[in-house]
Amino acid sequence: TEMYIGVLFLCTLPATVQSAIAFTSMARGNVPAAVCSASASTLLGILVTPILVSLILHKNAEGGDALHAIGKIAMTLLLPFVIGHLMRPVIGGFLQRRASIIKLVDQGSILFVVYAAFSAAVISGLWKQTPLPSLLGLIVLCCILLAVVLLITTWGARRLGFSKEDEITLVFCGSKKSMVSGIPMANVLFPAASVGAIVLPLMLFHQIQLMVCAVLAQRYAKRVQIADQSEVH
Repeated sequence: TEMYIGVLFLCTLPATVQSAIAFTSMARGNVPAAVCSASASTLLGILVTPILVSLILHKNAEGGDALHAIGKIAMTLLLPFVIGHLMRPVIGGFLQRRASIIKLVDQGSILFVVYAAFSAAVISGLWKQTPLPSLLGLIVLCCILLAVVLLITTWGARRLGFSKEDEITLVFCGSKKSMVSGIPMANVLFPAASVGAIVLPLMLFHQIQLMVCAVLAQRYAKRVQIADQSEVH
């Protein structure tokens, strides 16, 4: 049951910021639009995700109080974001001069979040409780969800007459789900004993989206390069 809840929870989560921007840049898409889109999705997700979880999974959301959950999530995710931006004029130059170290800390913190979630799942006995057919079925379901979203965003961008750069942005920002935001949200919205199983679809989907989008980004980059060369000649 928790894994089914996890799939629904996955669908309510906001997009990633770093990977969406990185893949958009790699594919030679509209990077400023990707920054705005991914950042807006993350900020709106603090409000929208708890409300959707409360509406869809009312009996499973902790306390059933969406406003209380929004407050706790805002303290966890939004407050550090706001403090960081307010302190940018003071420490921005210092951080820019040490960009390599900051990048290491940034990526390391994400790694620790993933490691903590994976370790909690192992300790709770999730892998022993999850039969192999169920795990394989969950992987297939995550692949289907990603394929559907990629097809919808690609078709929608072309149907609306978007440029290739904007199509790339829509595809990569619209198909991402944030594990960095999702795991803290799950810790707030669900009982601790259920979090491991609930975030399992998110962990699988996150790895699948990285592998698939890496291939797509390379294909988009080649298409754009070929188009540029044909225009020159």
